[in-house]
This record gives sequence, C-alpha cells and structure tokens, in this order.
Amino acid sequence: MTKALMPLTLFLCLRNMLRLIFLGFSVAISLGQNDTEPIVLEGKCLVVCDANPSADGALTSSFGISVRAGGAKVAFSALRGTNHEPSDLSNKSLTIYFDQVLVNIGNHFDLQASVFQAPRRGIYSFSFHVVKVYNRQTIQVNLMHNEFPVISAFAGDQDVTREAASNSVLLHLERDDKLYLKLERGNLMGGWRYSTFSGFLVFPL
Repeated sequence: MTKALMPLTLFLCLRNMLRLIFLGFSVAISLGQNDTEPIVLEGKCLVVCDANPSADGALTSSFGISVRAGGAKVAFSALRGTNHEPSDLSNKSLTIYFDQVLVNIGNHFDLQASVFQAPRRGIYSFSFHVVKVYNRQTIQVNLMHNEFPVISAFAGDQDVTREAASNSVLLHLERDDKLYLKLERGNLMGGWRYSTFSGFLVFPL
C-alpha cells in the first residue's frame, strides 16, 4: 500500500466505525423505548402514551402535554312543553322547571331539578327564553349562578297576549358551579309553554 492511499484508507475506516457507533446508539434507544415514551411521526404529529384523564376532561401525559378528549363536549337545551304551572314552582326557590330535554351532551343538565352543573372549568354560553301568556303582570327571570343572580330579563307589556323574557351571556365557570333560572317577580300561571333554557361549553380553561 502506497503512502498516498493510507490517508484515504484511514478515512474510510473511521467513517465505518462512526456508522457502527451511531447504529449502536439507535438500537439502544429503540430497545430502551417503552409504551410510556412519546412516538414521533416525522412531519406529522406527536402521539403521547401514558396519558391519564385529568379533572377537567383533558388527557395529560407524564411530559406535561395536555390533549383534549373528545368527551369534553358539553351542551344542553331544555324545553317547557306544557302551559300549566307545576306545584313545585310555588316553592321558596321559585326555580323555573322544564319537562323536556332536547340536547344533553355529557348529561350535565338535571331535568328534574332543572339545574346545570359545570363538569369542568371553562367559558360557557347560556341563553333563556321564558314565555308568559295572557298575563298582565311584569315577570322578572334571573339566571342564577350558585344562588346569586348574574343576569335578568323582563316581560311586562300589558298590550300583548304573549311575551317572553329573554337574555344570554358568556360566563367563566369553575368545576361544579350550578346554573338555573329563577322567577324573581310575577307569576307564570297559564303560560310558559315553549320556554327554553340552553347552554354549552365554548372552550375549557
């Protein structure tokens, strides 16, 4: 072997050795990887295993990465289908009751109590539409948040046979906060068929 070829031969040997070293590292990493480590799909996404559901409905991995679960969707819409006032409405709470559920994704609206309970912290949207019929009294309907009024709506036009108290709002709720409608003033005797109460989670926090 001539002296001119020795540097080239040395270079090729070093290159092969480096390839073997890198190959060994790759094998070691592959063998050391288990089900709890992230798997990277180049140019596509990061799949995180070892994820546990948190209290707010998210999936949180040991790496601190939070992924929202499909079950985090929350929405309800309740309807009053009759014109008569139930005896419960005369109780001290003056809660406005509904007798039909049109939508209840997540089952967080209790139809019997007519109360929505927030399953997680987040921004929620609520709206209501309470109908009075042939009633000259002014009614006031409050949206109650944990026993405290947040917004109100009034219906008091004496020249119409049918009128509704309506309003809507965005609220920042904590987990287990409760929302319901309260008749603060007037009465709904003979009316309130087609009244509705609806809400949904805009986004979790």
